[in-house]
Amino acid sequence: MYKNKKITIFSHILVWLVLFSMPYLLSYGQEQDLNRIIAHFWVPIVFYAVIFYVNYFILIDKYLFSNKIVQFIGINLLIIVLNITLKELFEDLFFNESLINTDKKERSGPPIKMFFYIQTLSYMVPLLFSIAIKTTKRWIKTEAERKEADNFKLKSELQHLHYQLQPHFFFNSLNNIYALVDISPEQAKTSIHSLSKLMRYMLYETDVETLPLVKEVDFMKKYIDLMKLRVSDKTVVTYSFPSEETGIKIAPLLFISLIENAFKHGVSASKESTIKINMVTNEKTVLFTIENDDFPKKSEDKSGSGIGIQNIEKRIELLYPNKNRFKTFVKDNRFIAQLEIETN
Repeated sequence: MYKNKKITIFSHILVWLVLFSMPYLLSYGQEQDLNRIIAHFWVPIVFYAVIFYVNYFILIDKYLFSNKIVQFIGINLLIIVLNITLKELFEDLFFNESLINTDKKERSGPPIKMFFYIQTLSYMVPLLFSIAIKTTKRWIKTEAERKEADNFKLKSELQHLHYQLQPHFFFNSLNNIYALVDISPEQAKTSIHSLSKLMRYMLYETDVETLPLVKEVDFMKKYIDLMKLRVSDKTVVTYSFPSEETGIKIAPLLFISLIENAFKHGVSASKESTIKINMVTNEKTVLFTIENDDFPKKSEDKSGSGIGIQNIEKRIELLYPNKNRFKTFVKDNRFIAQLEIETN
């Protein structure tokens, strides 16, 4: 911010120095009359600067941006008339008579009203520049504040969805472990130990915007192995993930809800079933596909809250707007979910 302020001050000084040197630049190599240069260039520029900065620092904020338009116009008209009057007084008092007489002869052509209008218009230029610069600066500031507010809202909503997912994941995992307690106490103990590792990852490693895809893949593999402990031999689970480091970074916990959903709705205690999980990457694109047999839960089944799919839909729209394709459909009694993400 301090650096930007220094640049602004330097740019203002540079502009005024260029304006003050314009007579020399335009008449380089020609005979120059210092009195004429002072009278016709430097004195008006000083008054232009006064009009510019009085408006820039005081009048625009106090009157124009406060919708006090009449007062703003009235005060500026008074300043312009005062500047024109002072300019004429300076010429009469400080510059030689020959210059004044020459100027008056040059002015004798057009009527005095025309001269006054031209003078007034010339003083309107710094006023309009001041308004334009100040308005642009205000718009940039407002736009930056709006983007900051949108960014804060986005982060808050993503944080809410993230915190919502953690207890949802924990709740579903506990339900799965509960089913093992009577069937296989040893497997239940192993599951609790595995769950503690998964929860440690969720609590301490996923509180970031993005993480390496390889970490998320490792987490999903451990979770799938945990879930496989509770299914019978009638359920076949296969998965395929990228085996090498891809260099891709991705938002954490995007795919876990789809895996949870497959084990919740794709497994039957009495029928054979298969769950197929596949992830492929192409440069910066990740395509995740999961398919399972469709065994819809009965309405009285309260084993899950049903927020998993809703959570992932909201998160990908916030994290990857216009860079995601998510669809779910049933084909030949198989539920298929596909999520494609173009990462940055």
